[in-house]
Amino acid sequence: MNTITGGVCAPRGFRAAGVSAHIKNLQTTKKDCALIVSDVPAVAAGVFTTNKVKAAPVLWTQGVCVRETARALFANSGNANACTGAQGLSDAQTTAEMVAEALGVAITEVCVCSTGVIGVPLPMDRIANGVSDCLVALSATGGADAAAAIMTTDTVPKEIAVEVPLDCGTVRIGAIAKGSGMIAPNMATMLCFITTDAALRAADLRTLLSDCAKHSFNCVCVDNDSSTNDTLLCLANGQSGAPLLEPGTADFNAFADVFLKICIAMAQALVRDGEGATKFIEILVEGANSDAEAQLAAKAVAQSQLCKTAFFGQDPNWGRIACAVGYSGAEFCQEHLRISIEGLEVVHDGTPTPFEEAHAAELMKRRDIHVHVSLGAGPGMALYWTSDLSHDYVSINADYRS
Repeated sequence: MNTITGGVCAPRGFRAAGVSAHIKNLQTTKKDCALIVSDVPAVAAGVFTTNKVKAAPVLWTQGVCVRETARALFANSGNANACTGAQGLSDAQTTAEMVAEALGVAITEVCVCSTGVIGVPLPMDRIANGVSDCLVALSATGGADAAAAIMTTDTVPKEIAVEVPLDCGTVRIGAIAKGSGMIAPNMATMLCFITTDAALRAADLRTLLSDCAKHSFNCVCVDNDSSTNDTLLCLANGQSGAPLLEPGTADFNAFADVFLKICIAMAQALVRDGEGATKFIEILVEGANSDAEAQLAAKAVAQSQLCKTAFFGQDPNWGRIACAVGYSGAEFCQEHLRISIEGLEVVHDGTPTPFEEAHAAELMKRRDIHVHVSLGAGPGMALYWTSDLSHDYVSINADYRS
């Protein structure tokens, strides 16, 4: 990919800001309010958590995406505004109203997102300050500040921007994301915001976003918990000057290919920054009856607590991998099962190979570990990304609310 600087402000016609409004407490000075604004109405599409317990901002922003047009996106960290009842819904709407009034746009064109502690009402006086300060700080170079403002337990901000040369012109895509814990999405991730100056129809953007989520954000886990606030949003404002991208054309396919790569890059960044993570593990399953069955097997390995602790302990315990594949629901014959860790085959046709334990243990010391599973049942394949489970993960989450 032809990466460039700027994050969500790299595409033409977008401005952003990130400020500190002391959302979680008055002592912190970390940025915790972000605002992204399109200079013109943008096509909006979103993919949201499938958790039945949905935060108020998720419900609000789902309504915005139904209308397919947005001008702004406001997000706060430190407070999820989840399980806050009618007051939470009112606060999400009030937040949108404040942004809309200041920008002179319709309230239904303002997306609202939150992330942080569940069950605590939003401190609306501080939210108001955050909105006001963001509006003052808005600039075409504010992407990095916005990326920092949506972090919670993240240790690093996550942003990317690329330029996509097409036959009909050049378009840009930018993205920021946050997520370190409560990551096992059945849709997208904690929060990811994508901007592009490409021109797309709402239905086409919606389909593209959903398809890309399936092969990126839906293929990661850190701790097997799917959040109440998971939101993946994309705003496309058409300001590149390139003509409308039509599905089935070479230009649309080129754009879609880069769009997917950005989603994968953001999804992998979440895993690499997983709470307490010391390892990044890629699981490739091949030879399944279908891609869906391959994903079942890969997901089972990725979410197995026993596998994750073995990765942390740098133990080449292939038996845990075989066990997870076996209970995953994928159909295969044990006699055809093969498993490799970092290119070293440890299981061949269902039985262990005569590998050297010391050599395998040495391979497990690597920061990035690749696991390859072959089922020998068909053409299906899937990729999944996970982190290990460390002592630090327990420490971080034992006192998350303090």
